[in-house]
Amino acid sequence: MFAWWGQMVVRLRWSVLAAALVLVAVGSTWGVGVFGQLTGGGFDDPASESSRAAERVTRELGPQGADLVVLWSSDGPTVDQPAFRDPVAATVAGLRQRPEITSVTTWYETQAPALLSTDRRATYALVQLRAADKDDKAAAYEELRPALAAPGVRTEVGGATAALQESNAQTTEDITRAELLSMPVLLVLLVLIFGGLVAASTPLLIGGLAILGAFVAVRLVNMVTDVSVFAINVITLIGLGMAVDYALFVVSRFREELAAGHDTPAAIRRTMATAGRTVLVSGLTIATAMASLLIFPQAFLRSMALGGMAAVLVAMLAALTVLPALLAVLGHRIDALRVPLPWRRRARGGRPAEGAAGGAWARIAHSVMRRPVRYLVGVTVLLLLLATPILRMEFGGFDDRVLPASAEPRVVSERIAAEFPGGTIAPIDVLVSGASPEQAQSFVDRVAAVPGVTGVQVAANRGASTLLTVTYPGEPTGDPAHDVVRALRALPAPDGAEVLVGGRPGVDLDLIDGLADRLPWMALLMAAAILVLLFLAFGSVVLPVKAVLMNLVSIGASFGVVVWIFQDGHFADLLGFTPTGFIEPSNPILMLAVLFGLATDYEVFLLSRVREEWDRTGDNTASVAVALQRTGRIITAAALLLVIVVAGFATGEMAYIKLIGIGMIVAIVVDATLVRALLVPATMRLLGRWNWWAPGPLGRVYRRFGLHESEGDPVAPEPRHPAFTK
Repeated sequence: MFAWWGQMVVRLRWSVLAAALVLVAVGSTWGVGVFGQLTGGGFDDPASESSRAAERVTRELGPQGADLVVLWSSDGPTVDQPAFRDPVAATVAGLRQRPEITSVTTWYETQAPALLSTDRRATYALVQLRAADKDDKAAAYEELRPALAAPGVRTEVGGATAALQESNAQTTEDITRAELLSMPVLLVLLVLIFGGLVAASTPLLIGGLAILGAFVAVRLVNMVTDVSVFAINVITLIGLGMAVDYALFVVSRFREELAAGHDTPAAIRRTMATAGRTVLVSGLTIATAMASLLIFPQAFLRSMALGGMAAVLVAMLAALTVLPALLAVLGHRIDALRVPLPWRRRARGGRPAEGAAGGAWARIAHSVMRRPVRYLVGVTVLLLLLATPILRMEFGGFDDRVLPASAEPRVVSERIAAEFPGGTIAPIDVLVSGASPEQAQSFVDRVAAVPGVTGVQVAANRGASTLLTVTYPGEPTGDPAHDVVRALRALPAPDGAEVLVGGRPGVDLDLIDGLADRLPWMALLMAAAILVLLFLAFGSVVLPVKAVLMNLVSIGASFGVVVWIFQDGHFADLLGFTPTGFIEPSNPILMLAVLFGLATDYEVFLLSRVREEWDRTGDNTASVAVALQRTGRIITAAALLLVIVVAGFATGEMAYIKLIGIGMIVAIVVDATLVRALLVPATMRLLGRWNWWAPGPLGRVYRRFGLHESEGDPVAPEPRHPAFTK
C-alpha cells in the first residue's frame, strides 16, 4: 500500500505541488484571517456551579461585579484633598457618560472602607462594562483605556478583563519571540545535519505548509463552532515541530535509498514503504493523543485539541504527499548546494554514512544488551527519582502571578492585597434565590460564621434574589479561598430557596475539580487508542504496552522537574518567574497529550526499523543494534530540532509558557536519550522473541488489517520469523 502510494505521488508530482501552492496561497490570505475570528477565554465549564451562578445572577439581578479595577494613587495628597479628589472626580464623571460602561463604583459615593487604602493615598474604582461577551469586553477596554487616567494622579488598571487582555498579548509576544529565536537556529542545525542547503530547506518548507494548512482547517472549524485563540499557540508548536521531524525522517531515508543505488522513483517507493508508513502511524498517534483533550468541557482545551490535530494531520499529509513529490522533482539534486563540513564521515559517492551495523549507536545497543538488567534498573531508578516530586504536586487556578512582575493587572492585584483592608478584588459570589428577606438575612449571618470568612455584605437584591459578596484571606487561587467555597456550598439552603456559589474562587475550584475528574478518562482513552494503533503498526501486543509504560516514565520525569522548579520555586530568579506553590492543572494536561504523542513518535520510528530488520533476519540482538545505529542519529537530531522549537518558550515572560517550554525540553531529552537509547534496547533484549508476540486471533487481525506492506509488494521484505503471530 505505501509503496504504491509512493509510486502514485511520483506520477502525479506536478499536480501535488500545484495543489500545495494553492494551499499556501489560501493559507497566507484567507487562512491567516483566523486571527481575527477566534475568541478569548474559554476557561469555564458551562455545567459547573460557578458558571450557573454567573448566568443566574445576570438573569435575576442584572450584570454584577467589576470587569475593570482602576487604581488611583499619589505619593503626596490624600484621596480627600482637592489635588487628588478633583481629577479623579472629573475622570469618573466622564466614564459615567461612556456608552460602554454600565456603572462605576467609588469610595467617594459609597465610603466603603475596602475601597480606601490604609494610608489614604490610594483608592480604586470598580468599573462594570456593558458588553456580555469577553471579546467585546476586551474591545471596550481598549477603547476606554485612555479615558481611565486621572491627570496628576498615578493610574493603574487591573481586574479580570485587563488581566485576560494582558495575558493574551504577552502570550502572543512570547510565542512570536520564540519563533523568531528558533527559526535561524533551526536552519543552521538543519544545514549541519543534512550537509546541504537544499535538503535543509525541505523541513522548513513542510513546516510552513503545515502551519498555513492548519490555519485554514481551524478557520473552517470556526465557521461551525467557536474556537479559542489558544488553538494558534498549539498550531505553531506542533505544526512546525512535527513537520520538521517528519521531513527529517523522510529525507534521510530517501538519501539512504539513493546511496544504496536505487533510482529516484524506486527510492521514493521504498521511502514511502518504510519512513512513510512510520510518518502515518506517528501522525495518527499524535492526533489521537491531542483528540483526548476533547473530553474536557472547557473551550480552551477543546480548541488546543482542534489546533493540535489540524497541525499534526496537515504536517503528516504534507510529508506523505508534497514532500515525496518535491523529492521526485529534485532526485539527486536533494544533495545540491552542499556545505563542506570537515568532521562529517563520507561514504563512497561523497554522501555521509547514514548508518552501518558497526557504528557508535550499534556499540551502545550491544553494550546495553550485554547488561540489560543493569541498564534497566539503573535508568529506571534515575527516572523515578526525577519523577518523585509529582507526589507533592498541588493544583491551583489561574493566578495573576503568571504575568510579569511589571504587568499592570498584577501590580494592581498585589497593591490592593497589601495596602487595602479586605485585600481582594475577587470576592466569592453567593446567590440566594427564592428566599424571603428574613431568610436571606438569616443566611447572611450563617455565612459570616463560616471559618475563613473575613466579611460578607449584600451586593444586590431584587425580589426574592439576593447576591452576597464574601471576602477571605489570601489569594483567590489559594487553599483558604477554596476551603471557604467548599464550606459555603456545604451550608444548607433556606427552605424553598436555592444557593449557588461562584465568583473567581468558585470558578477556579470548579476548573480544578472538573479537570481532575476527567483526567483519568482522558488518559484511558489516549492509552487505549495508542495501544490499538501500535498493534496495527507492529502486530504485537507486548510492544504497545511497553511503549505506553515507557512514555509514562519519561513524562513522569518531566512532570517531576516541573514541580521541583515551578511549584517549589527552584531557579525562580534565574528563570524570571514568581513561584505560586501550585501548578495550574491545564498545563500538565496539555503537556500530557503533546508529550505522549511525541514520545510515541520516537518509539514508532525506532521500532519500525527494528521490525524491518527482524522480518529480514529474525535476530533480535542484531535487529535492535542495526535499527538503533540507523535511527539513533536521526532520532537525536529530531529531538534536538524539536528542543530548539520549544526552547524559545522558556524565554517567555509568562510563567506558564516557561513551564510548558521547560517541561517539554526535559521530556524530549529524557525520551530521546535515556529511554530510546537505553531502556528500549534493554527491555527488547530481555523480552527477545516475546517482543513480537500476539495471540492467534489478533495475529490474523494484524495480517489482514495491519499497517504493513502486502506480501506481493516488491519493497516489503519477506518475513523469516512470524514470531508467534500465527
